[in-house]
Amino acid sequence: MKQTRSYFENWLHEIEEVKRDDNFENISDYVYTSTNKEFVEIILNALSHGQELFDEHFSQFTEGLIQVGWPLSYLTTGLQTFRKVILDTLYDGAETAKVDIEVYYEVSMWVDQIVNMLVTEYSGSWENTVFLQKMALKELSAPLIPVFETISVMPLIGTIDTERAKLIMENLLNGVIEHRSEVVLIDITGVPVVDTMVANHIIQASEAVRLVGAKCILVGIRPEIAQTIVNLGIDLSKFPTKNTLKKGIETALELTNKKIVTIEG
Repeated sequence: MKQTRSYFENWLHEIEEVKRDDNFENISDYVYTSTNKEFVEIILNALSHGQELFDEHFSQFTEGLIQVGWPLSYLTTGLQTFRKVILDTLYDGAETAKVDIEVYYEVSMWVDQIVNMLVTEYSGSWENTVFLQKMALKELSAPLIPVFETISVMPLIGTIDTERAKLIMENLLNGVIEHRSEVVLIDITGVPVVDTMVANHIIQASEAVRLVGAKCILVGIRPEIAQTIVNLGIDLSKFPTKNTLKKGIETALELTNKKIVTIEG
């Protein structure tokens, strides 16, 4: 037991070096030290009481760290450092005996197994988080908003890739039919870059709108976007373009034989 304790004293000293990582800059010394001690106790209990108890406690320990955003490197480095400490301690003693080699081999296999388990758990948690974020973004990324009777606006924000372009097309066509839109304004004010691919997606969307019996107006053409479109030789002559949403709505009102009037009291 005395030798076991020395392993962990050396481990605590080694693991302190991990805190120099930028991922831990917002973690206080007290929290880091307390977590290290809990980590130590879990490994110590595993050696004393067996694998089954370790699996239960370590699973709870890692789940808690995942939820508060601790990096995977803390756990993997901690386990790999433990393996290194075991080897260093064995070599510090007398000539390495067969039993020492067997102990190290057993510990090494155990550490590799736990590291693989950690990578799997963290990957699953990360993939699930990314999936949920994608679903949330899809719900918000391409809404068709009715602003007047038969006039709707689709504000686009952020980068448009092929996957998102499909969502835009789907929401656009469904929205035109649902809201009975005669004119649709696609607002690209929030799109940072308009290249050939993005322009082609927009052209395809406008053509699809035309095929279902509505007209499309592209608004939010900033000077730098206009210059890019000209330099790329992109043809946007098939549907009207306006530099602001306000001007686009004014055009849409004219196309639907509507106008805004002021009623004097």
